[in-house]
Amino acid sequence: MLKSFRLDSRGVREVLKSEGMRAVVDGAAESIAAHARGSVGTAKVVVRSYTTDRGAATVEVQDVRAMSWQARDGILTRAAGSVGLEVKAFER
Repeated sequence: MLKSFRLDSRGVREVLKSEGMRAVVDGAAESIAAHARGSVGTAKVVVRSYTTDRGAATVEVQDVRAMSWQARDGILTRAAGSVGLEVKAFER
């Protein structure tokens, strides 16, 4: 039976900023973008990688109609779901 547990914050931070984790995040973002491209015709889909306290990436559809496509069809939500990610509403 586990008596005590202490989170290694420094170790977690190292993992979240590591090249291996960056590769996982970027790979997921590229997969989402590839699925989204199938839904948006000739609209440009861009992936941007960045780092905050961890590796992160965004997927953006660069078209003025993109917000309505997301609202109507959920193009990015479906693309994320197709690679096994669960999308939840942000709550404050």
